[in-house]
Amino acid sequence: VMIANTSNMPVAAREASVYTGITIAEYFRDMGYDVALMADSTSRWAEAMREISSRLEEMPGEEGYPAYLSSRIAEFYERAGRVETLNGDDGSVTVIGAVSPPGGDISEPVSQGTLRIVKVFWGLDAGLARQRHFPAINWLNSYSLYPQSLDQWFRDNISQDFPEVRTQISGLLQIESELQEIVQLVGSDALPTDQQLTLEVARMIREFFLQQNGFHDVDAYCDIHLQYKMAKAILSFQDAAKSAMAGGAQLNDVVNIPSRSDLMRGRFETGYIDIIESMVETMTTEIAATVEDN
Repeated sequence: VMIANTSNMPVAAREASVYTGITIAEYFRDMGYDVALMADSTSRWAEAMREISSRLEEMPGEEGYPAYLSSRIAEFYERAGRVETLNGDDGSVTVIGAVSPPGGDISEPVSQGTLRIVKVFWGLDAGLARQRHFPAINWLNSYSLYPQSLDQWFRDNISQDFPEVRTQISGLLQIESELQEIVQLVGSDALPTDQQLTLEVARMIREFFLQQNGFHDVDAYCDIHLQYKMAKAILSFQDAAKSAMAGGAQLNDVVNIPSRSDLMRGRFETGYIDIIESMVETMTTEIAATVEDN
């Protein structure tokens, strides 16, 4: 179902469209469906509210928005959730709200009012989009407040060490961000080899784990079990590379092994989840062989 409103429609219609969408979502939720609602964008909805408030000569708040802006945003997101219907079925509404702040400034009232309510934030990054990195979600600005609630589910259904693996992956990306400041000043060659390896592992996370091709039949979707195996493959590469370099292997020899490239390209093939573990074993063996070569 699509509820469309354009800028040439009456301002009251633009303001009501969000409520129309959430009401239809609740209708299907009460029928026992799991509904996803995409509101694009709540910034335009807030602008319609600001225009109506101005015409009613209400007391303006920050940047001319009505003083009740935050409460209206909260009331909208509070209508999301899971319910038990009258006939005993389960239904849910998941709300994904897009905020389009002018100039990308998330300190403006609509962004701040939204961030105070929601528990998940995906920060889209124009720089990543220009680099053709999709989905262009900035992993440093984005966050979720649900991991503690979901950790036990991940342990029971995916793997006992799933939360720890997720934390390690996030930590490596954070370290890469800190090292990039040094790299921009003196270049990566000036870094110690262990930090150069960290940069390579982080690049592997970005290009192999985070980047997806939405137009590819296989890569457009990734099962949660495959996500875990891919993350473990990256950490396995890091551990094997550290051991090999401690034994005298050269960084270039370790990162340029053929099986690492095969592992990264394999995600485009059907049945990748069935062969990824054997590919990791081959990669580990090749990394160990670099010690003997040196």
